[in-house]
Amino acid sequence: MSGPGCEIIEPEGPLKSLREIERSLTKTYKKDLWSKFVQAINDYDMLKPGDKVAVAISGGKDSMLMAKLFQELKRHQKFPFEVEFISMDPGYHPEIRKLMEENCRHLGIQLEIFDKKVFESIEKLASDYPCYLCAKMRRGILYKKARELGCNKVALGHHHDDVIETTLLNLFFQGTFGTMMPKLKSTNYPGIELIRPMYYIREKDILRFTQSSGIWPLNCACMVAAKRTSNRRYELKALLETLKTMNPDVEKCLFHAAENVDMGMVLGWRKDGAVHSFLDAYEERMPKSWLEMDNEAGSGTVGASAGYLDETVINRGGDQDE
Repeated sequence: MSGPGCEIIEPEGPLKSLREIERSLTKTYKKDLWSKFVQAINDYDMLKPGDKVAVAISGGKDSMLMAKLFQELKRHQKFPFEVEFISMDPGYHPEIRKLMEENCRHLGIQLEIFDKKVFESIEKLASDYPCYLCAKMRRGILYKKARELGCNKVALGHHHDDVIETTLLNLFFQGTFGTMMPKLKSTNYPGIELIRPMYYIREKDILRFTQSSGIWPLNCACMVAAKRTSNRRYELKALLETLKTMNPDVEKCLFHAAENVDMGMVLGWRKDGAVHSFLDAYEERMPKSWLEMDNEAGSGTVGASAGYLDETVINRGGDQDE
């Protein structure tokens, strides 16, 4: 059930027992998975006492891992919170749905599945480039289901690579600088907040865990996108590999760029629906960064005025993905 542009993930060995899989999260993969999961939750204040989280599961490698990490977090919880594991069937092939149900049973995930004909609608509305509209529709449906279950938060399985790729997608194809946020409050469903607790976890580590566990995750289960051979995210992954030959730390730089924005060095920005320009307060003040660059240019210091990044600037936010 995969299109020609879809990546196929196959297990590297036989299916491991539930005990082995769960133990590996805090042993073999403690540094790369468990610790980064907990760190993101703490760094971005994603959970509070009394929260009820709807953990959204698609059946892919990312969401299945997230479900197991939440179960592990419940075992180590420092304060009370609840989780509900939910999955929307947007029109999966019957064999795809069967595989997801079997995986969840083996992993001890009590999953509530509800049906929505999203693929059918997307095929009619945006068959050429379906992913954006599909994600938007599915998120709204998940919010609604979460509210029905009494949840105040929805957890999605986006990982660190998704964050970096989103930054590039916005820059190259939308002409804007914006990233995938670790948490967001819903505007259409007041009281519901989206969280991304796998924000620091690298995709390669998710892949290692999944393949070593012996699980067959859902590979490109979308019945619409499976017919397309082009996917911009795959193209950006290839671009990043090329860029890493010039700078091995390019992904770190892209991630930290979103927390090191110098507002005195941008032409304009949007906030709360309002558009702002650097000209708005140009006569009243000159940002310190401009003065520093002028001084450096005048003193013959070429690096900063030419736009070169100093290591202290790159690492100002801290190496959170290590």
